[in-house]
Amino acid sequence: MKKCCSGKKINCLLEKIESLKNNHGFIRYFKNTSWLFLEKVFRVLVGLFVGIWVARYLGPEQFGSFSFAQSVVGLFTAISTLGLDSIVIRELLKDESKKNDLIGTSFFLKLMGAFAVLIILTLAINFSSSDIQTNTLVFIIASATIFQSFNVIDFYFQSKVLSKFVVYSNIIGLFISSLIKVILILNEAPLESFAWVVLFDSFVLACGLMYFYIKHNSESILKNIKFNKKIAMCLLKDSWPLILTGMVISIYMKIDQIMIKEILGSVAVGQYAAAVRLSDAWYFIPTVIATSLFPAIINSKKISEELYYERLQKLYNLMVLIAIPGAISMYFISDWVVEILYGNQYYESGKVLLIHIWAGVFVFLGVASGKWYISENLQVLYFWRVFF
Repeated sequence: MKKCCSGKKINCLLEKIESLKNNHGFIRYFKNTSWLFLEKVFRVLVGLFVGIWVARYLGPEQFGSFSFAQSVVGLFTAISTLGLDSIVIRELLKDESKKNDLIGTSFFLKLMGAFAVLIILTLAINFSSSDIQTNTLVFIIASATIFQSFNVIDFYFQSKVLSKFVVYSNIIGLFISSLIKVILILNEAPLESFAWVVLFDSFVLACGLMYFYIKHNSESILKNIKFNKKIAMCLLKDSWPLILTGMVISIYMKIDQIMIKEILGSVAVGQYAAAVRLSDAWYFIPTVIATSLFPAIINSKKISEELYYERLQKLYNLMVLIAIPGAISMYFISDWVVEILYGNQYYESGKVLLIHIWAGVFVFLGVASGKWYISENLQVLYFWRVFF
């Protein structure tokens, strides 16, 4: 690329744009990121609209019970995922010939993890102080982890930079579940109905992923997808620190609502959860960017260490440039946003939001730096960082 000269900045910019347009690798990752970003924006907008409607319909007390049940399940989701997500993507990038064994093995491992979660929760709720309704909500929502085992298909599409198929599945599932929630609200359905929607949403997504995977692959999925004990041991050897890391993350992300429920009751959980939903709404941005660029960062290491760390630094810079302005903006308008969206019954949520929104700065950087630990195979070090 020609060196930019003084007084020719516009021409230089046009040259850069033209160069990027002719860069097939850039276009490929840009399209993949765009698909993920548009899907997440759509999910956040629709999810916020329907989610706020559900919160207004249920009121702080019932919404608090619903959020509490989701938090309890969230404490154990790391067990069901087994920390395999980034590990499987990394291995698929290294050797695509093991595709079927990797996907099949990780699927069965995740399925076993899901049943382990159900068993643990069944035992745990017997020792809790929650009422029968809350325990029922916990068990229904936890059952969704069984269908989330099919998310291993997402790993394959991520490694191939073909996230549009995952986007199709997510949008279809989101549309159906959102429509059902609206129907439930209009028909004044009980609280348990909304927990069943969470389970149904996971089922629809699993069906969508299966459909696009079969369509994209000519070979028979039942014939080629199988469990490989040797690969399972290798995956678990690398992922066990991520299981512990995921559990630690789940604890500090979900324990607040569980503590509030035990100390202050369901109404306080509802007020707090409403603010957290808004604060967490933009966390999809670092996830989308890091997930889409992860293959490019790993591949750059094959070229040179300098290019590898240059791309990592650009990723960190981008995260900060997005996170800080967003947090500053929400800090000044939190009360107004809560009143407009949730109404006067959630008046306490604004005070929570103006503080909680700043967690986003550290979440953005944490998501980005987490990818470095995975690419360097430093899962144990990553666990200790998160732990401390």
